[in-house]
Amino acid sequence: MVHRLHAHLVFTTKYRRGAIRTDRVRALLKEIMTSVATDMGATVEAVEADGDHVHLLVNYPPQLALSTLVNGLKGVSSRRLRQKDWPEVAPVLWGTAFWSPSYCVVSCGAAPLDIIKDYVDTQDAPDRDRRGAAQRARRKEEKTGADRALPPP
Repeated sequence: MVHRLHAHLVFTTKYRRGAIRTDRVRALLKEIMTSVATDMGATVEAVEADGDHVHLLVNYPPQLALSTLVNGLKGVSSRRLRQKDWPEVAPVLWGTAFWSPSYCVVSCGAAPLDIIKDYVDTQDAPDRDRRGAAQRARRKEEKTGADRALPPP
């Protein structure tokens, strides 16, 4: 069977706490995610973390449900990271959860995979353009400004 299914996955830490800030946490996450995906028949083509979230580009077989893959990736990585009891992780999270229960999955097909892989690979780059929050604030201001300019009904 020939298939070429790719998904861009994003997982955030519980309470968006910055538990993925050090190189050793990032390295262990990459190792775990790659190993778990391989065990499930998928391939991690890119993985990068940025403080409170991780991006993955995965190639997966059609018989593997993405929810099953996500459950495996999050479950094993949470358990293994918590077992380390590293000082950069333990104080910022409490309870037994490492990841937020939600996740984002975007199927890849419209954009060339090289562009998505580059996006994932540059997530921890210090000079990366982080304008998402600024754009949301600007849109909100534009909307409230436009609402003020409208005459009353």
